[in-house]
Amino acid sequence: MAVPKTSVLVLDCAEPKELADFYAMLLNAEVRVGDDPDIVEVVGHRGVHLAIRRDHGYAPPSWPRPDDSQQAHLRILVAREDLDEAEREAVGLGARPLGAKGNDGVRDARLYSDPAGHPFTLAPPG
Repeated sequence: MAVPKTSVLVLDCAEPKELADFYAMLLNAEVRVGDDPDIVEVVGHRGVHLAIRRDHGYAPPSWPRPDDSQQAHLRILVAREDLDEAEREAVGLGARPLGAKGNDGVRDARLYSDPAGHPFTLAPPG
């Protein structure tokens, strides 16, 4: 019988509480600070669970430079009819739009970086 497991995506940054606050507001979740202030969790409904870890030597990802590969990013699922509002909300909280090819007309996936430079996408499910 397999041992039950779960997983948590951990993002490194210089200021974990500030980045956790960004994601908590964006995902309508709560911030949990435990005994170790260098690790902060973001926990919410429907499976939202991130951890933010302080890295004293943190350097933001350089993606989307052509010579770098995208290591990982968050894909935040949003109903198609709510994408415009989710985009306004993300930018209002401090997200920065990242350039995208063919960005004319209606876009189904929208790429940003969080305040610490990690890429994430707002996209409809499916």
